[in-house]
Amino acid sequence: MDQFVCVRIVQANALDLSLFQFDYDLTFAAFFMNADKTIYGRFGTRSDTKDATRDISIEGFRKALVSALEWHKQYPANKDLFRDKRQAESKHKTPAEYPSLRGKFKATLNYDKNVARSCMHCHQIHNARQRLYRSQRKPVPDHIIYPWPLPTVVGLSLDPREMAKVRQVTKDSLAEQAGFRSGDEIQSINGQPILSIADVQWVLHTARDGNKLKAKVVRNGQEQSLDISLERGWRTKEDISWRTTSWDLRRMAAGGLHLIRLPDRDRRKAKLTGKEMALFVDHVGQYGEHAVAKRAGFRHDDIIVSFDGRTDLMSETELFAYVLKKRMAGEVVPVTLIRGGGRLKLKLRMQ
Repeated sequence: MDQFVCVRIVQANALDLSLFQFDYDLTFAAFFMNADKTIYGRFGTRSDTKDATRDISIEGFRKALVSALEWHKQYPANKDLFRDKRQAESKHKTPAEYPSLRGKFKATLNYDKNVARSCMHCHQIHNARQRLYRSQRKPVPDHIIYPWPLPTVVGLSLDPREMAKVRQVTKDSLAEQAGFRSGDEIQSINGQPILSIADVQWVLHTARDGNKLKAKVVRNGQEQSLDISLERGWRTKEDISWRTTSWDLRRMAAGGLHLIRLPDRDRRKAKLTGKEMALFVDHVGQYGEHAVAKRAGFRHDDIIVSFDGRTDLMSETELFAYVLKKRMAGEVVPVTLIRGGGRLKLKLRMQ
C-alpha cells in the first residue's frame, strides 16, 4: 500500500460522475488510477444484504493491488488497454444535477451539526436515475433496473480470493456455451485487462443485448479465446432485492411492501404449488409514500398471488421490473392475495 497515494472519499455530494463510475449500492469500492485519471481497474463487489464480504477478500484485494502496480510500471505504453474503463453514462456531471436531488445537498458536509443529513449517499445517485425515467413517464431500461450484473448472471462463479478465477460454470449458461471451464483465469474481456470481479461487472454493466464479449483466459498455462454472446434479456436473471436502491423501488412498485418468495412449507399450507406466484408480505411501510400499501389495506403475512393480472411474477425483483417497464406513476393495479385462508382483492397505486 505504501506504493499508492491513498485517497478516501466519504460522500457523494460533488462526486464527478464522469470519472467515478461504480456500483453505487456498495459500502466499499476502490479505484486503481493513474494521476492523469486513467483507470486501471476497480475493486468491490456485493451480492447480499447481510454477508458484505462474500464476494471480496483481503487476498483478492492484494492480488489486484499487485497487478495494478505492474500495469502502472508499463504505463503509458499500455494506455490504450484502459480506454474503455470509463464512459460517459449521462449528461449529469454531478449527482446534484439530477432533478430529484437538485437543491437538497451542498457541495460539502456540515460537520458542525446534522452531518448525516448533509451527506448524499451513493445509492441516492442510482435512485435518481430510476426516478428520472419515472418522472418522464418512460419505461425504465434494463441497464438501469439491473446495474452492475454479477458474473453469475452469465453463469460464472468467480473465486473472491483470486482476481478473476473461475470457480464454477453453471450448466447450460451463456458461459458454458462460450466454453468456459472451472479453473480458467480471465485475463481480459473485450480487450480490457481484468484484475477483479468488479472489473468483470464493469464490462457487463456497459454491455447491451446482442453484444458478443470476447474473453481471453489462461487454462493449464495456455491462452484461450472465448466469446460470450449476450442474448436478449440476459440481465433479468439478476436479483436486485438486496440492493439499498430497492428500498425506493418498494415505494414505487409495491407501495412500501417488502416481499419475499413464500417458502415451500408455507406454500403447501396455502395449497399452492411451486409454480404459482406467491409473494409473502414480510413488511408493510408505515409512513409517507411508503405507507401507500398500508392505506390500501395490505397487511403483514398477506400472500400476493396475482398482481395486475400477472400470476408469473415469482420474485420481488420480477415485480419491480414489471412495474418499472409497464406501469407508470399514478396508475392503479388490481392485486389478489390470500389472507386467513381466503382470497381478497385490493387495489394498489403505483408511484
